[in-house]
Amino acid sequence: MPLSKLNSEQIDAAKAPFGKNLVIASAGTGKTSTIVGRIGYLLGSGVKPEEILLLTFTNKAAAEMIERVSNIFGKERAGLIEAGTFHAVSYRYLKKMGKKISLKDPKELKVLFRSIYERRNFSLIDSQTPPYSSNHIFDLYSLYLNTTKIPFGEWMSTKNENHEIYGDLYEDLVEEFNNTKKEHGYADYNDLLLLMRDELKKDGASYVEVLVDEYQDTNYLQNSLIESLKSKSLFCVGDYDQSIYAFNGADINIIGSFQDIYPEAKIFTLSKNYRSSAQILALANIVIERNSRIYPKKLEVTRGVGKYSPKLLIYDELFSQYQEISKRINHSSRAHAEIAVIFRNNSSADGIEASLRELGIRSKRKGGIGFFETKEIKAMLDLCQILNNPKDMMAYIHIFSFGKGIGSAIAKDLYDALNALGEGDALRGLINPNREIDVFKKRARVTQLGLFEEFNELGSTQKFKSLGFCEEFLSNPILKHPKMNIEAASYIFEIYKNFKELKKFKNPSNIIEKLKNSTIFQVISKNLASSRSLQKDGSTNENIFKESLEKIERKTLLLIDLAKHYDKLERFINAMILGSKEMSEGEGVNLLSIHASKGLEFEEVYIIDLMDGRFPNRKLVAKGGDIDEERRLFYVATTRAKDELFLSFAKYDKIKKISYKPSQFLYEAGLLKEEL
Repeated sequence: MPLSKLNSEQIDAAKAPFGKNLVIASAGTGKTSTIVGRIGYLLGSGVKPEEILLLTFTNKAAAEMIERVSNIFGKERAGLIEAGTFHAVSYRYLKKMGKKISLKDPKELKVLFRSIYERRNFSLIDSQTPPYSSNHIFDLYSLYLNTTKIPFGEWMSTKNENHEIYGDLYEDLVEEFNNTKKEHGYADYNDLLLLMRDELKKDGASYVEVLVDEYQDTNYLQNSLIESLKSKSLFCVGDYDQSIYAFNGADINIIGSFQDIYPEAKIFTLSKNYRSSAQILALANIVIERNSRIYPKKLEVTRGVGKYSPKLLIYDELFSQYQEISKRINHSSRAHAEIAVIFRNNSSADGIEASLRELGIRSKRKGGIGFFETKEIKAMLDLCQILNNPKDMMAYIHIFSFGKGIGSAIAKDLYDALNALGEGDALRGLINPNREIDVFKKRARVTQLGLFEEFNELGSTQKFKSLGFCEEFLSNPILKHPKMNIEAASYIFEIYKNFKELKKFKNPSNIIEKLKNSTIFQVISKNLASSRSLQKDGSTNENIFKESLEKIERKTLLLIDLAKHYDKLERFINAMILGSKEMSEGEGVNLLSIHASKGLEFEEVYIIDLMDGRFPNRKLVAKGGDIDEERRLFYVATTRAKDELFLSFAKYDKIKKISYKPSQFLYEAGLLKEEL
C-alpha cells in the first residue's frame, strides 16, 4: 500500500474520513505522496477508480500521480481514474457528452475579438475618456470570467468608473464575441469550464471524491466548477504561502475561508520538509513569516544542516551579473539539468540566455515565449486544423494573412466567400466550388455599432492567366475579389495545390511531414525568417535568415515527433493546445520564470535581478498588486533549491543608465543590513 511509505502526518491526511478535507502542504513536504496515498486509501476502501476525480494544475502532475498509483494497483485500474487539469478534464467530459468543440488558444481568439471590436463606433459616446483597446478588453474579460459573476459592464465600471458610460457597448461586444464563438464551435480554456459547469447543472456528476491539487491557486471559476460537481467528499491540498496567480484571478481567500464555507471540514498540516537544507529553509521561512498567517504552521527540516549556506552575489553592472553567473554555471560540477536560473521578469532571462550561449552552454527556457507560441508552430497547427475542420474560420484567416497583400479584413472576406462557395465547407469552396454562387455582392450599411465597407467593382481574372494556374483554379470566383492581386492569387494557388494533395492523408505525423515540405509552408517559413532577419536599414542579414530557417525546421521536426503518438488529427491538435503551456524546448540549464518553476526542484538555484523595483515588482504593486504576493513569489523561488541557493543583484544598468537598490527581500532574509 502507498501508505506504508508515508510519515504519520501524511497518513492522517490520507486516511481522512469522507467529507470536506483540507491539507496544508508547504513546499517540499510530500504533497504528491499524500495525494497518491489518499487515492490508494480510497481504492482500498472500495471506492471504484471511475468514481475518483483528480484535478491538477498541470497534466504532467496528474500523469505522475496516476503512474505511481498504477505501480500498486495496475495500469488498467489506475487508468480509469479521471485525472488532469481543469481544462483537460472539462474537455474530455464535454466530448463524452457529445459536444463538438474546436479548441482555440486565447491569443488566436484575440484576432476574432478585434475584428468585432473594430466594427464598433465608440465615437458615438460623448466622453472625454477614450474606450479601452480591443486587447485590453479581451484580457479584462478573461479576468472577469475567472473572478466574479456580476454583469460584465457593471464589473468594468468597478475597475474604472470613467468607463461606466461604455458599459452597454462592452457588454454588447462580448455578447457578439460569444455568439460568434458559439456559431463556429470555438472554445478557449475559460469556455471549457463554463460549458462543463452548465452541463453539470443539468446532469450532475457521480464522483465519490474530488481531489484538488494546488488548491491555493484556484480562482472563482474553477472553484464554482468544483462546487458544481457536488461530490460526496472533497480532498484539497495546497499552501497559502505559494499562492502566486492573483494576476490570473486566483483568490487566496478560497483556501483561507475553507473552514468558514465548510464548518465541518477537517484541516491537516504537513510540516516535514524533505527538499531543502536547513539553511535554505530558514531563509525562506524568515521572509514568508512577515505575511499574515491564515493557518498556523511550522516547518521541520528532515535533511539537517547542508554543506552550503545561501549566498548573496553582488555585481556592479546588470549584464556583468549575467556573464559572471554564466561562468559560475560553466564551472559547476552539477549536471546542467539540475541547475535553474529563476527570474521575475522576462527581460532578465534574455540576458542570462545570451551569456550562457556565449560560453556554449545549452539552456531551455520556460515562462517566456514557448514552443507552441511561435508563429511557425501556430501556422502548422492552423494548416492541420483546416484539414481537420474545414469550417474553422480562424485557421483560414491566420494562414491567408501570411500572403503578400492579404490583411485580416481581406482574409475574412476570402473565408466567407470560400465558405459560401463550398456550401458550409471552405476547403471544398477552394478545391471544388459551386461557381454559380455570387459571393461578392455589393453591401453598404452603417449601424450604431459599426461600419461595413462597400465592395468595389469585381476584379477581372484575366490578369492571372499568364501565371500558370490550372483552369479549375482560374475559374474559382474567389479570384474576383476586388483587392485580389497577383501575389495574393499566387499564394492562394499554392494553398489550393497543397490541400488538394493533403486531403488523401490521415495520419498526423505524415500530414505534418508533407506540410513541412510543402510550398505553402516554405512561403510561410521564408516570410517569418525574412521578418526576423530584417535590419534597421531595411536589408536582410543572411546569416540570421539561414539560422531562422534552420530553427523553424527544427521546430517542425519536433512537432512531427510529437505527432507520432497520435493516430487521429483532431486528438493531436487538441492535445497540443491543451498541453502547450507545460512544454519547454531543448535541454541544458533551466531558465524559468517563478510561475514556471512552481512544483519543480533543483540542486543548484540562482535567483537573479533581486533589485527593488524589479523584484519586488513595484509597478505591479502600484497598480493594485500586493507586496504579500511578491513575497510569496520569493518564497516559491527560494524553495526550489535543494542544496545550493544563490541570490544576486546588480547596482547599475549601463545601457539604460539606471541605478538600483537591493530588493527588500534581501534585507528581510538577513543577507543585508539596513543602513542607519
